[in-house]
Amino acid sequence: MKGFIDFVRTQGVVGLAVGLILGGAVSELVKSLIDSFVNPILGLVLGSADGLKAASFALGDATIAYGAFLNTLINFTVIAFVVYFGVKKLGLDKLDKAKE
Repeated sequence: MKGFIDFVRTQGVVGLAVGLILGGAVSELVKSLIDSFVNPILGLVLGSADGLKAASFALGDATIAYGAFLNTLINFTVIAFVVYFGVKKLGLDKLDKAKE
């Protein structure tokens, strides 16, 4: 049991678990923000009253649904910015330096 506890302490497993849990929460928060505010506004600008997810155009017999892709791209970009600036502002990037 002592070996396991030493492993958890030295490898930062607890920090990783907390990071994953908080990352999931931030992801849900950003997704809600984008779905509730950003997508409807972009949908109106792009001509889709149902919001960004429903934005599409016809190409022959096929329908290209680019709105869903743009929605995912916006979610990723906002989450990446939140994580990047969160790590920088909190100084968490300095905590993970290699031991000498």
